[in-house]
Amino acid sequence: MKIKILYQYLIQFLRTKLSRVQFIMVIATITGLSSGLLAVLLKTLVHYIQRWINETPVSNFAYLLFPAIGLIITVFIVRNFFGGQIEKGIAMVLKAIARKSSFIPLKHTYLHVVTSSVTVGLGGSVGLEAPIVATGSAVGSNVSRISDLNYQERTLLIACGAAAGISAVFNAPIAGVIFAVEVLLVETVVSYFIPLIISSVVGALCSKIILAESSLFNFVLKQTFDYKNVPFYILLGIVAGFISLYYARVFKRTEKRIHQWKMNMYTKAMAGGLLLLAIYFVFPPLFGEGYNSVKLVANASFDSFSDNTTLFSLLGKNWGLVAFTALIVFFKPIAAGITIGAGGNGGNFAPSLFTGSYLGFFFSKLLNSTPWIQIPAGNFSLVGMAGVLSGVMYCPLTAIFLIAEITNGYELFIPLMIVSSLSFFIVKSYEPYSMETRKLAMEGQIFTHKKEKNILTSISLGDMLQDNYNCIGIDKTLRDLVDIIKKSEKNIFAVVDGKEKFAGIIELNDIKQKLFQPEQFDKVTVKALLKKPPAILYTDQDMHTVMEKFDVTQSWYLPVLNKERKFVGFISKTKLFNKYREILAGQSDLYEQI
Repeated sequence: MKIKILYQYLIQFLRTKLSRVQFIMVIATITGLSSGLLAVLLKTLVHYIQRWINETPVSNFAYLLFPAIGLIITVFIVRNFFGGQIEKGIAMVLKAIARKSSFIPLKHTYLHVVTSSVTVGLGGSVGLEAPIVATGSAVGSNVSRISDLNYQERTLLIACGAAAGISAVFNAPIAGVIFAVEVLLVETVVSYFIPLIISSVVGALCSKIILAESSLFNFVLKQTFDYKNVPFYILLGIVAGFISLYYARVFKRTEKRIHQWKMNMYTKAMAGGLLLLAIYFVFPPLFGEGYNSVKLVANASFDSFSDNTTLFSLLGKNWGLVAFTALIVFFKPIAAGITIGAGGNGGNFAPSLFTGSYLGFFFSKLLNSTPWIQIPAGNFSLVGMAGVLSGVMYCPLTAIFLIAEITNGYELFIPLMIVSSLSFFIVKSYEPYSMETRKLAMEGQIFTHKKEKNILTSISLGDMLQDNYNCIGIDKTLRDLVDIIKKSEKNIFAVVDGKEKFAGIIELNDIKQKLFQPEQFDKVTVKALLKKPPAILYTDQDMHTVMEKFDVTQSWYLPVLNKERKFVGFISKTKLFNKYREILAGQSDLYEQI
């Protein structure tokens, strides 16, 4: 608590000495440093766990039990320390931006580090990038919260934290910035790039200074780009698109099926671990993140493998290797889906890179098995990584620049652009949203690239509800209504029946003439005056539905009911439009208030 007070004192001091832009740059640096250090911590934890596994004196296949142990420990941690369930990955961050005013609970700054390090370190077939994005975003949100920043600035700091995390993991600062812009910031202004760049660079420096060179994910190209191979890159891009679709659908189907098993959480974790054991026995490279085997594939050094079943040996060395790599491409989403469905924590960033590398290797090996074609297996493996990452995560620019950065140059930039764009185009033609965000996007829970919908998503029905309206019983008379009108400034009233359920509305304009006929006050009943509203809204409906009903009915007021059909208030189109304009005006450039 003393640290928080000291920090807030420092923040107040900086606010008085710095301009708004300068202050944001300082906060972005703090966010980048914190997120970068947490990303390095997570990578280090996983590295030490895996080294411990490798050095543990166990029998040949005993290590295959570790994934089950990892899942059980993860379930135990989540159940006993985090309420039995946690929101995971990029979808959690996007939902926080759209529905929670960019506030992410403090626990997300450490829970993903703990749970994903156990899951992945002990052999879960998922990646650390999504947990790192969630962690970095939570850091950005909480730093901005205690720094008293507004919604726009909090959202920017969330992106800064994510950029720093990605940058630290891959030592790829450009990819970190582009990921934040492409995936998290639906609407970006030019001034956002400077704090994003600062955070990303600080994150990259953390990994560069602290992590050993062997821990960083980088490659050295053995062959330069040959324009004669462009037709093959085009074909790889098409294949990568359909493999990305396969990955997304199989992963979600597997995760959902495992998750729906009606059994104890620990039993489910053990069952998932045993399934992984069987898959790993046949396909050892699927164990853990798999970055070590990706390095072998991308460096074209993958020329032998552990054939525990001896089945692939029957095909001969070359065709056995081709069949082995092809099946790995198809089994990776299954292994990842089992890991997440059985209670593990991780993401699909690393698995998509893994799948892409093996796809590119399989593609090149298959073509090279003919006497007419010879293409570089290493280059096609690297480009395949970008293709599947682009198609699975819906981030083509991130995929292009990530592979360009980890290969220390832009030699493969043309094939990267070809394969990534083709893959993304194919996937986008079938699925408008990525597998992680599809459900939330369809429900209007996250922002999309449609500005109007994003603004409506950020408005809650509860904030727009006007509940200071008088109700009148259906069995009352006009005189009773007149008494209410005298005390009210409203021109619309709700009518309820004997069970307090909504029956209709009365508008002042409709009964104006009757107000000047006092002899009718006791003769005319409210039931005779009421009418049905043009439309009815319910408290659980989103603002997209509300706006659609306003457009269809051309009304200025619509009643809102709860699930029991009891009246709770009216929504005013005028108030809604005013809120819309207020949010639109608040989306300003950082430099506008210098």
